[in-house]
Amino acid sequence: MSQDSTNQQWGGRFSEATDAFVARFTASVDFDQRMFRQDIQGSVAHAKMLCAVGVLTTTERDDIVRGLEEIRMQIERGQFQWSVALEDVHMNIEAALTEKIGLAGKKLHTGRSRNDQVATDIRLYLRDEIDFIATEISRLQTGLITLAEQESETIMPGFTHLQTAQPVTFGHHLLAWNEMLQRDYERLLDCRKRINILPLGSAALAGTTYPLDRHMTAELLGFDRPCENSLDAVSDRDFAIEFCAAASLVLTHLSRASEELILWTSAQFDFINLPDRFCTGSSIMPQKKNPDVPELVRGKTGRVNGNLISLLTLMKGQPLAYNKDNQEDKEPLFDTIDTVKGCVRAFADMVPALQPKRDNMRRAALQGFATATDLADYLVRKGLPFRDAHEVVGKSVAAGIASNKDLSEMSLAELQTFSDLISSDVFDVLTLEGSVQARDHIGGTAPAQVRAAAQRAREMIKTR
Repeated sequence: MSQDSTNQQWGGRFSEATDAFVARFTASVDFDQRMFRQDIQGSVAHAKMLCAVGVLTTTERDDIVRGLEEIRMQIERGQFQWSVALEDVHMNIEAALTEKIGLAGKKLHTGRSRNDQVATDIRLYLRDEIDFIATEISRLQTGLITLAEQESETIMPGFTHLQTAQPVTFGHHLLAWNEMLQRDYERLLDCRKRINILPLGSAALAGTTYPLDRHMTAELLGFDRPCENSLDAVSDRDFAIEFCAAASLVLTHLSRASEELILWTSAQFDFINLPDRFCTGSSIMPQKKNPDVPELVRGKTGRVNGNLISLLTLMKGQPLAYNKDNQEDKEPLFDTIDTVKGCVRAFADMVPALQPKRDNMRRAALQGFATATDLADYLVRKGLPFRDAHEVVGKSVAAGIASNKDLSEMSLAELQTFSDLISSDVFDVLTLEGSVQARDHIGGTAPAQVRAAAQRAREMIKTR
């Protein structure tokens, strides 16, 4: 490989060409070319600012902007020839610009370095992707809220330790997922605030001698303000790490929901039907219908968690300022973005299509003495101390296990053998409907509260 094809952008320093393997090994263009729109967007703003401060003429600025726009359209049409010899997205676009418009193309890099350029591109790219992911989370939440309203009176068992605990409504359970996603949405937007700070103008590490107007560039690109310290601006990737941490929580929540969907579609639970388009069959067992989409989301969570650890490890030993190590930030970041987008989209498509099997849910809620706590609360209201009420109910449950009867199936006489405080009104609280209706407070599982919570959640989405 000749020096004409390598080190050509800074060939004055080098006396020999870069080895062909090293050129491929150090190049990032195969994966960072996805940031071409953001790279061009940043370059257009930089050119306009350079013109405003007198570094470029208006003709040079206009030629640069026109040339960059033509390159953008070439790339979008798949007509752009990417070169590994030019290492990255920045040098490929700059070389094409220079070839297209001549000397003015070489002036574009005045007052900046690839160090602040790539930091700007990543922030622009990540900002755009967060906006898209947040929109998809809102779509998923809307689906959850709608289904929760429809199922506000559908009774199912609530679990602790995966053991039947108390009856809840299916709508209440779905809104628990929504609460997790609401926090995920808020974390992403909070992360976006720290992303939305402009590194451009920091140059390689110390700033530049040119009279740049960094506030103008920030305004042109929609950043809140320029970074305060050039060393920090070009070298830290904590904003990408923070995004990956928020993404890990998104996937953790989707993974928990996936686990429940997988359980609920099993023959042992049989609480919901997952439409065929979200499942696959078995190559050997014709009766199988596998919940592949939730299983894959659950599996991809480990992948995103791994990307977070990769970025944390990448940064932990780096001295100021920029180091080549940081080239390794993009692939785990891009993979995290792609994975989260795919998983959220899959859930947003799948949730409205869930088909609850209400009779099976209710039947399951009747097993496991789900209203035992309601009986204890009933006795407390009759004047019995809770610890004593707990003991009474424990004995009644033991008797129910022995006779294979739920508490609601026992006669009044049978129940009164455990406490003379029990009267005929006890059956108002031992029914599943009575149990859920009794929890009629904000955050409770009563159908009226579920509908009210769903309405509040819907209004919150509308105000975004």
